[in-house]
Amino acid sequence: MRGPHNIWRLIRTGATLERTGAMNVVLDAFDAPKPIRFVAKLLGKPFMWLGYKGDPTMPPATRALTALGPAYIKFGQVLSTRPDVVGDALAVQLRVLQDKLPPFGVDVAKREIEKELGQPVDTIFSAFSEPVAAASIAQVHKATLRESGEEVAVKVLRPGIEAAFRKDVDAFYFAARLVDIFAPGARRLRPIDVIEHFDGVVRGELDLRLESASASEFSANTVDDAGFRLPQIKWDYSARRVMTLGWADGVSMGDNDAIDALGVDRVELSERVLQLFLNHALRDGFFHADMHQGNLKVAANGDIIAYDFGIMGHIDEYTRRVYAEILFGFIRKDYKRVAEVHFEAGYVPADKDVDEFARALRAVGEPIFGMDATRISMARLLSYLFEVTERFGMETRTELILLQRTMVVVEGVARSLNPRMNIWEVASPIVTDYIKTSIGPRAVLGDLGKTAMVLARFGPRLPGLVEAALVRQAKDEVPPHRPFWRWIVLAGVCGMIGGGALFTLAQHL
Repeated sequence: MRGPHNIWRLIRTGATLERTGAMNVVLDAFDAPKPIRFVAKLLGKPFMWLGYKGDPTMPPATRALTALGPAYIKFGQVLSTRPDVVGDALAVQLRVLQDKLPPFGVDVAKREIEKELGQPVDTIFSAFSEPVAAASIAQVHKATLRESGEEVAVKVLRPGIEAAFRKDVDAFYFAARLVDIFAPGARRLRPIDVIEHFDGVVRGELDLRLESASASEFSANTVDDAGFRLPQIKWDYSARRVMTLGWADGVSMGDNDAIDALGVDRVELSERVLQLFLNHALRDGFFHADMHQGNLKVAANGDIIAYDFGIMGHIDEYTRRVYAEILFGFIRKDYKRVAEVHFEAGYVPADKDVDEFARALRAVGEPIFGMDATRISMARLLSYLFEVTERFGMETRTELILLQRTMVVVEGVARSLNPRMNIWEVASPIVTDYIKTSIGPRAVLGDLGKTAMVLARFGPRLPGLVEAALVRQAKDEVPPHRPFWRWIVLAGVCGMIGGGALFTLAQHL
């Protein structure tokens, strides 16, 4: 940790926050305690003249972070996915952060590509354009593959960006540790956890092989999704600092006039956007977590094209089932079942009252369902739901926060295409179908089948495992009644597994 550099960077940060008027906005959003406010003012007020002025047309927080540079911009974008940390108001403000920066020269980009791919750019590409987009971490060029004549997009990391980010992330860690040491009351903000989360996101974006892998997995999951496609990764021309993928031709999802000119039905398009996202989240557990209009295009035939896979969300199978059953319960207005699901999943402490929790959930759902159908918002419902569960002691679950944030964005995209969309009508078939396949009888049989496969794989080892357990037990001098009960438990478990396996096998005969 470089102390002098970190102290200087924090002084510059505090000065910029103070000069742009963002200091109080940030401190209030974090509900910072008095010691933190005192130190922040100490680092900002006297040195305000050292702060960057920024663009006065921007809101204070986005103005300050944009002025402070790429790492701060990216940090703000990541925090926009964590309203549980910064509050809803600041999260909304941070979502509009744009990381557009001046491009670096095309000659520099070519040198980076040659260094990464080990051959001259002119050998790989017959045409290579000036930058068509430049962000904080990388920029994109349009090119033509010499071998096939295919048009591609080539993403290249900024030279030295890893070292620049490392310096600023180092300062972020330094600040988080100061907060942790000198302001114990602020530990509930989990400052080090927040920086570690940011560090993980950035490390992923600074290795384009990981983004390529995400794009490849996403493509494999969605290959059969009608009306949806992704640019294909060109692995032969991709590396840690370079990613090459097919060129996406189409109009911006945010340009309704251009979409109308294509003759595409915007009502159907809006429904498809929402249903695709829900399918990816529930069916696959792997979804595009930055699915705003800037990352979506509409092809001439009406297909939705998604790109930029730097931020992806992952939800395990069990969490997907819980999430789907919660949504399904709200759709049916079965608040008692929604409450029970929270308790069964361990989201809410067992010492809380399930009936009281169900009444709190009703207070969330009924006002929303009482709205005009076109004003019903699943994103708003999830936001209110997290507020209630927090009051009942539910710990923050980062994957659900990211899902909720992406739901807000996707819902906004859908409503921009069709302001009169009924969110529940569109979502209900996807959620209901998932419930049938993942929670109903078929799901039970599937789980039993998986159990049978595990038993078949480890069955030959069971005698040895039991014998080893008995030897350890004898060495530990366990009282004689315990082996008897252990045998009973083992026999019961084996009986259930064997019975399930036979039942599953019978279904397939």
